[in-house]
Amino acid sequence: MDVEAQQGASLARIAAAIGGPARSRMLCCLLDGHARTGTELAIVAGVTPSTASLHLKRLMAAKLVRLQAQGRHRYYCLGGPDVARALEGLVVVTGGLELNYEPRTPERLRLARSCYDHMAGSVAVRLHDRLRALRWLRGGEGGKGYEITPEGKKQLSHLGVDVDAAQAERRQFAYACLDWSERRPHLAGALGAALLMLALKRRWVDRDMDSRALSVTRLGTRELRSRFGVEI
Repeated sequence: MDVEAQQGASLARIAAAIGGPARSRMLCCLLDGHARTGTELAIVAGVTPSTASLHLKRLMAAKLVRLQAQGRHRYYCLGGPDVARALEGLVVVTGGLELNYEPRTPERLRLARSCYDHMAGSVAVRLHDRLRALRWLRGGEGGKGYEITPEGKKQLSHLGVDVDAAQAERRQFAYACLDWSERRPHLAGALGAALLMLALKRRWVDRDMDSRALSVTRLGTRELRSRFGVEI
């Protein structure tokens, strides 16, 4: 089989995977960048959980969707940015589609909370995105951990983060942890823990005595904006 024939066969296989109405609805639902459970996608697709499982297996076989395990939970997300771009192009052809993810997490937990020893919630997700946008972190593709760039080490060290100590710990230095309320990644690992300790020490956030909620202080709001470009 020549190259053109192979490309045609691959395109037909991908098109067939996308073409099922239930699978198309699942993919469009995931276009907003948020991961979802199989049960949630079954509801979106209007099928039973067992049928949704079969559809998701086909989408994963076509590398349109990938599975993320977070503790006891299993979430599904798009296979990558190339898949998102292709789907967005198809959505444009069909006339556009408005997609919104509406989390049901209580607001006080959704904004900021502790996740083991690092920060989670919408603030943490925005901070994660800014660290990457500023190119202080690189890598992370395919579920691999992040590396800190020279500029990132310089800036975080200036803030008071002991980057060398975090790198010396006997655990993963920095990686993306899927946020269960935002369904997008926040920063975990030794560096994520160091950033939470810094935020607590500098009184950017205060711990809630009765829950995992973190309250962002006025000082924290100003500092996160000026130092990272994170808007609360």
